[in-house]
Amino acid sequence: MHYPEKKLQVISGVIDSVIDKILEFESKYKVQLDNVHPNYTQSARNLIHYLALRSFDISDLQEKLDEIGLPISPESKNSIYHRLLNFKTILNSLLNIDPPAHEDIHLTNKEAKIIQHRNSQVIFGTIKNKRETAIMITQPTEAATDKNFVESLLKLGMDCARINCAHDDEIVWKQIINNIKEIENECKIAMDLAGLKIRTGKITPGAKVIHIRPKRNMLGKLVAPARVWLAPKGIEPPKGKQVDAVITVNEKWINKSEKGSTIVFMDARGKKRKIIIDEKENNGIWGLCNKSAFVTIETVLNVFFEKNTTFEVHSVHDLEPLEAIIFLSNGDLLRLDKEPISGNPAVLDDDGNIVEIAHISSTSPEFLNNVQVGDPIFFDDGKIGGTVIETHPKYLIIEITNAKKKGGKLRADKGINLPSSKIDFRGLTDKDKKDLKFIAKNADIVNFSFVNNKEDVAALLEELKKLNANLGIVLKIETSEAFRNLPSILLKAMENYPIGVMIARGDLAIETGWKNFAIIQEEIIQICDAAHLPDIWATQVLENLTKKGIPTRAEITDAAMAQRATCVMLNKGPYLEQTVKMLDQILCKMQRIQNKKGALLPQLEFNENL
Repeated sequence: MHYPEKKLQVISGVIDSVIDKILEFESKYKVQLDNVHPNYTQSARNLIHYLALRSFDISDLQEKLDEIGLPISPESKNSIYHRLLNFKTILNSLLNIDPPAHEDIHLTNKEAKIIQHRNSQVIFGTIKNKRETAIMITQPTEAATDKNFVESLLKLGMDCARINCAHDDEIVWKQIINNIKEIENECKIAMDLAGLKIRTGKITPGAKVIHIRPKRNMLGKLVAPARVWLAPKGIEPPKGKQVDAVITVNEKWINKSEKGSTIVFMDARGKKRKIIIDEKENNGIWGLCNKSAFVTIETVLNVFFEKNTTFEVHSVHDLEPLEAIIFLSNGDLLRLDKEPISGNPAVLDDDGNIVEIAHISSTSPEFLNNVQVGDPIFFDDGKIGGTVIETHPKYLIIEITNAKKKGGKLRADKGINLPSSKIDFRGLTDKDKKDLKFIAKNADIVNFSFVNNKEDVAALLEELKKLNANLGIVLKIETSEAFRNLPSILLKAMENYPIGVMIARGDLAIETGWKNFAIIQEEIIQICDAAHLPDIWATQVLENLTKKGIPTRAEITDAAMAQRATCVMLNKGPYLEQTVKMLDQILCKMQRIQNKKGALLPQLEFNENL
């Protein structure tokens, strides 16, 4: 086949320029390369080669290769220098040029794959079901008390268990870990440092109401009745049992009730509802309810005994307040307090006019001082968005610009993102340092939240050194600053072995902007591939299936694309077991037809101060 000589010469010149840049980068970043762990020597070098390659617009070169039909592309990321030299040899042969001698030993593609597999295995262990992609699962609180639930997750395909230190406490964490290790000691335990996560403060509790909610799918079909625990005050539901609602009642009729006894009542909306007694246990009774119901302190319970031939009338003795919610719509104003004032919905007069706007506080008010008028602000992973229109010493005024048509629900302890505001914080919080002591003794991996630069990594490494801890580190990339600094973050982290990267897509999408996120997600995967590091595809994977029992088409596609990563992370929800099963099937099927593929590589903008 004839190839145009002039085009071959142009391509050869580009390859020469890339090779020269590689040698320049190796010299420029020699100190960083010398400091990495011995297991990362070749990987760090290949990462530097990748950065040298990406300092050019390689997409133009790819187009030239495609134009002349040359069937080899130089953009393979896991053994860049070796591929470039081989490619140069082919070009020299086509141009009848004697190739120069290259005496250096370079990492081959086969050797790179072996390194990648080793780095993945040391983080996630042996992956189940002959999958190439691991499954990490965020553990709900019930995993501390329900060993059967934990065993089910492990059997269905959980390779790594994630515990988020932002929730629960050391007692619950330890119980979860013990349950997992008793069933499958090889299962890896990863624990997230909470990091600097600005959250909404407390909201004044609502009315004392219990909402009994049976499980239904997206079509409204009953999947399982709600399990209601009825017992005298102080008698808690048995540990490890599913409980959807708790009603405190008089103990006089508990002993009279048998399986099949019935409680009939009119709920707070005037709808007739029925609870059928299923079993008695520990001075309480379990009831099943097939329909949604709202129970208040005024609800009258008609209790039928002995196959409904006799009955007694009883009352509800005490209830917990309903979860507090602030509803926000586009155009609404919200006051974000810097003082710990309990939040409240807007106050309206008799004519529906707003007397006082809704307000809520922040758990980290000190970081609101640098917020400027015009800055965007997001709540609850971007579900509600707004713009700061006023700043005051004690509060901010926000105009809601992005909420659901019927109104967004703002709750306590939800994340606040300020993507354009300067948040001046570095390193580890006091809570992180305290939690790290527990993690060092009980976990295999520490997930480092909100890392932004190599100085943050240095702070973590120093703390691990003080604790004499031998932990794997997963770097959670969730800010635009972290993405810009990713090469330097990785090189610093590679002083530790092993490490990995989590693409924390929830915060990352908000911080970097929706229009940029898809590209940034791909760039992180490419960089991890070049560094031979395992990456985790995280946030909202099969979320609708996990929470509502049926997936959307879009999230099935997302889960299929996740097969390209080393690991996929699932969050908790009532249909988690069903989700694990489906994800396992998707990943196993996708790996038959999909592997990591080449992509167009325009110039990558990154912080060169590694």
